[in-house]
Amino acid sequence: MADLSTHYLGLALKNPIVPSSSPLTGRLDSALRLQEAGAAAIVMPSLFEEKIQQEHALLDRFLDEQSLGHGEATSFRPIPADYTSSEDRYLETLQQLKSALDIPVIASLNGVTAGGWLECALAIQDAGADALELNVYYVPGDSNETGAAVEQRYLDIAAALRPRVSIPVTMKLSSQFSAPLDFVRKLEQTGVQGVCLFNRFYQPDIDLDTLAMAPKLDLSSSIESLLRVRWVGMLHGHTNCNLAVTGGFHTAADALKALLAGADVVHLCSALLQRGPGLIETLLTDMQRWLEDKEYLSVDQLRGSLSCRHAPNPSDYARANYIDVLDSYSVPDGVQF
Repeated sequence: MADLSTHYLGLALKNPIVPSSSPLTGRLDSALRLQEAGAAAIVMPSLFEEKIQQEHALLDRFLDEQSLGHGEATSFRPIPADYTSSEDRYLETLQQLKSALDIPVIASLNGVTAGGWLECALAIQDAGADALELNVYYVPGDSNETGAAVEQRYLDIAAALRPRVSIPVTMKLSSQFSAPLDFVRKLEQTGVQGVCLFNRFYQPDIDLDTLAMAPKLDLSSSIESLLRVRWVGMLHGHTNCNLAVTGGFHTAADALKALLAGADVVHLCSALLQRGPGLIETLLTDMQRWLEDKEYLSVDQLRGSLSCRHAPNPSDYARANYIDVLDSYSVPDGVQF
């Protein structure tokens, strides 16, 4: 039987399938089901910088206003005994997951500044997280902000946090950087041990009836995985960072392509939301069967064997694929030009 084990962020994992941040990984009952189905680790839902800041602002307002008209109370403004912040609830959930699960639990922080919200990284570490994922979900909307400034934002966040914690840190990236290989090398220099490719930017829609912007959530499809496969194949061998892929991985074939390109782990989200935790067992069975059919002994033997460095035709990862795709197009039957 082929060995599916892998290593990610210094963690020994029994296989490469890791459920990513979703409602399923934030509840103990569903996390246990994921573990039972074969998940090698889980990534918790993100703790958002904006929520922490908003709660701090509301608490400051409450403490300030309760002393109005009572001068003697100005220096005594206690926090209510039953007050619990989103950070408190997050840490409580993390501790519950760590107590009940046998697999590693990776916490997630989501923010766009290198501010005080990073202080909670220490609390997350103390609560028992095995690693920490930084999810910088940033859409640059300032016409005066340069691409270099956008990159520097990510680098500053990583550099501000990395010396503060001893657990491994990975950063979740968007697909819209102009030079990902160079950027990942710069991230590596800050001390992060991994990168996750790529964050899915949810696109706002326009409601033609109300003429208002409308939030919209569309789950991924397998076609999206190819962008991740391409760039993990380009990065493999050019960085010491562990490589994770996320977005569009629904089948064993999707996962195997990522591993062939050089991924260490494959994150699942939409597929699990659509089909439930039991999908993991199906994927692992299909992956095991494929490896045995192709006479691979392990995931380690498989990993990166079709990366850009090792592909029979490395140019297929770059411009040659673009030309070949256009040249291969044929007009469908019944369509006239």
